Amino acid sequence: MNIAHIALWTRDLDAAAQFWRRYFQADVGAIYRSERRPGFASRFVRLPGERTSIELMTGPWIAHASADECVGWDHLAISLGSATAVDALAARCAADSLLVSPPRTTGDGFYEAVIATPDGTRIEITA
Repeated sequence: MNIAHIALWTRDLDAAAQFWRRYFQADVGAIYRSERRPGFASRFVRLPGERTSIELMTGPWIAHASADECVGWDHLAISLGSATAVDALAARCAADSLLVSPPRTTGDGFYEAVIATPDGTRIEITA
């Protein structure tokens, strides 16, 4: 078994795609527009060397959704492979006001920082 994809709702499909492309060098697929569910659109992104993809999804009903009212995944953790890579991406995200928590070693021994997508979804970047 393996995870085929993970789905994230976004208010701005283009901004979300640009985020994944800019900070993670993700390959971003073409926009899919549903004929069955008017207004629904999605794009799949795939990180370099990764089999699992991330589906970015949007629809007009998302514009008014409150993050406080959502139940589901809290964050996604992406291993960058080294503390140097975590520090570098954290610095880039800090410059762009996307850093939530600076690099640190957690109590359970992980070296990580927390960044946010344009919609505020948290991503742990780990060594």
